[in-house]
Amino acid sequence: MSRPEGVLRNGLLPEPLIFERGAPGRTGATCDPGEVGGPAPADVLPSGLRRDDGLAGLPEVSELDVVRHFTRLSQWNLSAATTLYPLGSCTMKYNPVVHEAVVRLPGFADLHPLLPDAWAQGTLELMDGLAGFLRAVSGLPGVSLQPAAGAHGELTGMKMVRAYHTDRGNPRNRVLIPASAHGTNPASAALCGYTVTEMPANDFGILEVDTVRKHLGTDVAALMVTNPNTIGLFERNIQAIADAVHEAGALLYCDGANMNALLGVAKPGDMGADVLQFNLHKTFSTPHGGGGPGAGPVAVSERLEPYLPTPRLVRDPKGLRWSEDFPKAIGRVRSFHGNVGMLVRAYCYMRTLGGDGLTDATAMAVLNANYIRAELSGVLPLAFETPSLHECVFTDHDLAATGVHTLDLAKRLLDYGFFAPTIYFPLVVPGAIMVEPTETESKQTLDEFIAAVRAIVAEARETPELVKEAPHATFVGRLDETRAARRPVLRWKPPTARPTE
Repeated sequence: MSRPEGVLRNGLLPEPLIFERGAPGRTGATCDPGEVGGPAPADVLPSGLRRDDGLAGLPEVSELDVVRHFTRLSQWNLSAATTLYPLGSCTMKYNPVVHEAVVRLPGFADLHPLLPDAWAQGTLELMDGLAGFLRAVSGLPGVSLQPAAGAHGELTGMKMVRAYHTDRGNPRNRVLIPASAHGTNPASAALCGYTVTEMPANDFGILEVDTVRKHLGTDVAALMVTNPNTIGLFERNIQAIADAVHEAGALLYCDGANMNALLGVAKPGDMGADVLQFNLHKTFSTPHGGGGPGAGPVAVSERLEPYLPTPRLVRDPKGLRWSEDFPKAIGRVRSFHGNVGMLVRAYCYMRTLGGDGLTDATAMAVLNANYIRAELSGVLPLAFETPSLHECVFTDHDLAATGVHTLDLAKRLLDYGFFAPTIYFPLVVPGAIMVEPTETESKQTLDEFIAAVRAIVAEARETPELVKEAPHATFVGRLDETRAARRPVLRWKPPTARPTE
C-alpha cells in the first residue's frame, strides 16, 4: 500500500504544534465535581494554579494527544538516548538512569533549602563527601560546590584570583589565555575586569614555556590554560609553565572541562594549578545543557582557599553546618546550596565506579578517541599529528576540490543516524571536525561511525551534490541557519495575532 504524499518521511510521523491539536472541551484531567451546585473551581483553586493573563488559544487536548505529540517530536531528533553523540569539547556521554531515581528520593527532592542544618545532615554529608572526592582527584585542598555551571565556575575562580591580588595591594590588569583554550575563558576574565592577551600554540598544537615567559609581567594576574586543550592535546610543558607563572607572581588557572581525560591518572594540583573548575556533566555524567541546571564546582590551592565562596561547610561535634565566618571570602555566588540535584548525580557516579573505575573510564575515553583517530587518519587529515587524549580533530582540507565542506559532512552524518560532531571549533583549525566518543561507547558503535564517515568521504568524491544537499533522511531538510539564528521563532502566537507578510 502506498502512503499519501507528505504524510510520512522516512518512517517519521508528521506532527503539528500542540496548539493545533485538540478540540473545545477536550481535556486530559478531571476535577472532582463535588456536590451539585458546589463552589466554582476558581473559588477553591489557588491563584498560582489559574491563568488569568488572557492568553487565548491554549490547546484543549487529551492525555493521549499529549503523549503522542511529544513521542513523535522526540523521534525527529537524534540524541544520546538513540545514537552516538560525538560532540567534541562538550562531552555528551551516557547518563545512568539509576541516578535519576536516586535524585528523586524524597530526602533529596523534597529538601527545603531553608531547612535547619541539623535536619539536613544526609544531604550535607553527601555534599561534603563529593567535595572530598573532588579534592582527591584534583590534588587541590579547597572546594566549593556553589557555581551553577562550568562557565560560572570560571567566573568564580577568576573572582578569587582578583581577590588574591587585591589583598596584596595590586589586582593587576591582564590575563594570558592560549588560543587553544575554551571559548568562555576570555569572557570570564573580562567580567572580572581583566584584559586578555592571547597566545599562540606551537606547530604541535601546544603551548611553549618561552611563549608564556615573553608575555609575563608584573601586570599579569593569571594564565588560564585548558589542559588537555581544545584540540585534545596534553599541555606537556605545564609544569615549567606553572613555575614561570608563579615566578612572576601570577596564578595558574586550569580549565578543568576536560578532566575526563585525566581523572585517576594525573592531578592538576600536582602540575601547579591554583584554581580549577569542574564541569560535572563532562566528567561525572550528569545531564548537559538545555538551559540547565548545571554545576561547576571549583577547587583551589592553599593560597586561594581563604577566598572560596561562602557559606562553607564545617564540621563540629554536632555534625555539619554552614558557616559564613571566612572574612576574605568573595561571598556567595549562588543561592542556597547550588544545584544539589547535579551534585547527587555526580556523587552517585563516583561512588558507583570507585577509584579504579574512574581511572578505567579515563583510559576508555582516551582509547576510544584514539581508535577513531587511527581509523580515520587516512580518510580525513588530522589537525595535528601530536598524540591526542579524549578527542581528536580532523579538517576538511582534502575535500576542497569536491566543494564539500565540514558542514556538509556533518549534515550527511545525520542521514547515517549519528548526531553531528562539533564543527569549525577550535577556531585555530580551519574546517575543524572535532570528535569525542567518550568512554561509554562500544567498539561496535565506533566501527559503525567510522564506516559512516568513510562512506560520506567516498560520496563527497563521487557524488558531491548528495552530500552538499544533506540531510535527506531527517524529518526536516537543511535549514537556512542564518535566518534561523537571526529570526528565531521562540513563542507560539494565536493565528489571529500573527503578523502577515
